[in-house]
Amino acid sequence: MEATTEKVIAAYIKIRDSIEIIKQRHKEELQSLDEQLDVLEQELLARCEATGGNISVPNVGRVTRRVTKQYWTSDWPAMYQMIKERDAFHLLQQRFVGKAMDAFLEENPNLVPPGLNVDSKLAVTVTRARAS
Repeated sequence: MEATTEKVIAAYIKIRDSIEIIKQRHKEELQSLDEQLDVLEQELLARCEATGGNISVPNVGRVTRRVTKQYWTSDWPAMYQMIKERDAFHLLQQRFVGKAMDAFLEENPNLVPPGLNVDSKLAVTVTRARAS
């Protein structure tokens, strides 16, 4: 017996809702663990600072300090100009903004950007019916 479209949509919504409930539950559970890890990380960093280096405890583990950096700008036009002037395009991540590329290609239908690839797939969006 074939399932009706109504049953397929209802099943889709039910499973999607169940996934969101599980994600939320795990998010709440993980938040507590993440907070505990942050406290322990600060304690380990303080101990590394106190000893002046990394820490190694035989049969337990090793703590190695590292510096992580993230960069951003509050002035993108000036940053783009500086990158262009110094031919420093390697500073940027090599990916496209999908919607912007869609619009660009629509505005330039005869342009074929060299090496441009697209992975396109058809998907569905399922919305819950409003209660009447």
